Amino acid sequence: MRKFWFNCLMVTIFTFAFMYGLSKLLDLKVFSAFDPVGKAIGDMELSDISFHMRKEIPYDTNVAIVNIGNLDRAGIANEIRSIIRYKPAVIGFDVLFSTPKDTLLDFQLAAALAEAKENGIKVVLAEKLLQSDSLKNLDTDKQDSIEHPIDLFRQFAYEGFVNLDTDAEHQEDLKNCRRVNPMVNVTGEEHLAYSVMMAKLSDSVRTQKFLDRGNITETINYSGNVVDYHEASDTLYWNKIFLLDPEQALDTTYISEYVPFLKNKIVLFGFLGNDMFDTSWDDKFFTPINKNYAGKTRPDMYGVVVHANIASMILKRDYVHEMADWQEYFVAFLVLILTVAIFFKIEEKMPIWYDLLSLLIQVVLVVIFSVVMVVAFTYYSVKLNFTLTLAAAALVGTCFELYNGGVLRLYGVITSRFTKPKE
Repeated sequence: MRKFWFNCLMVTIFTFAFMYGLSKLLDLKVFSAFDPVGKAIGDMELSDISFHMRKEIPYDTNVAIVNIGNLDRAGIANEIRSIIRYKPAVIGFDVLFSTPKDTLLDFQLAAALAEAKENGIKVVLAEKLLQSDSLKNLDTDKQDSIEHPIDLFRQFAYEGFVNLDTDAEHQEDLKNCRRVNPMVNVTGEEHLAYSVMMAKLSDSVRTQKFLDRGNITETINYSGNVVDYHEASDTLYWNKIFLLDPEQALDTTYISEYVPFLKNKIVLFGFLGNDMFDTSWDDKFFTPINKNYAGKTRPDMYGVVVHANIASMILKRDYVHEMADWQEYFVAFLVLILTVAIFFKIEEKMPIWYDLLSLLIQVVLVVIFSVVMVVAFTYYSVKLNFTLTLAAAALVGTCFELYNGGVLRLYGVITSRFTKPKE
């Protein structure tokens, strides 16, 4: 029995080693002809499917969005004055006011921010985390500097960083956004994300509970998009977040009909094209609620809407719970060693049926764990990362035969050459 489990352990280790070697080989782009296929599949996760299986998405009443379009700073100031009449709790700006413009326009915006503060409305301005050239050369994700708003505006506001966690190396690249970093340490000082700062100013208790989770990165549990006339996102999520275009935000008669969507709410100001019919891709992201979540498609959500989803997730306490890394490795190891044990028994007791039964077991494992991942995320907001388990289940049959037919036989040949035969 000890030898049996030793062989099971060796096949398990061999399978993990094979998977590691294969991943390194793919990193070298040896199979470059298949890169487009791998890229299309790699851009999605199984949890993305879960977002499209939900039945009813309630309207999000925690946040509202105001489109600044192509307004200058005086135009944004007019939007602020129009909105603060209806007493929002917090207003935030997904705009970097980091350089002075026209002096008159700057003073008009500063006066509007001061007016908001005087009316008891908390203001959040955007800051951006940056890397110095020395860190860029080290190929690290850490930041060591910050781009702040100009002092004329900072005196009236809190700040939060607007950097979103994507796989893009440059701003112009196509960006997938599934996660957020709630807090980042920059040169010894903790900085909150823009959306987290707004949630904290709205409800400090719920936000602190979110931060107490202690996660460096969190999966965004998307709950909606603004109206989407271009059908880039799933219709299930359309028009779930209240939006005012520039003309609407400046029309007090129009706004007066929607006071409940603004009073005591978080209101985010940001760029969503010239209006809701604009096809602009500026500051736009791919998210799991994209209608086409695998392969080539158009981005479906503006950055300010991503921030709104994060703030809403915190206030609703609708977090995504995830497995720890050690749990992922433990499940993969346990499933793999038990599967190998079953393979050995089948080979011993029913060798004629081994090929059929081993393949059937692999298929069943892949299906079961895939379904469990999707169901857990869809109904319980639990993200079970069984990626390693799925890879092991897909390769265990091949590795089992390679180990039995190659490694063990090679070991037997080598030992027979160095072992003195008995007389």
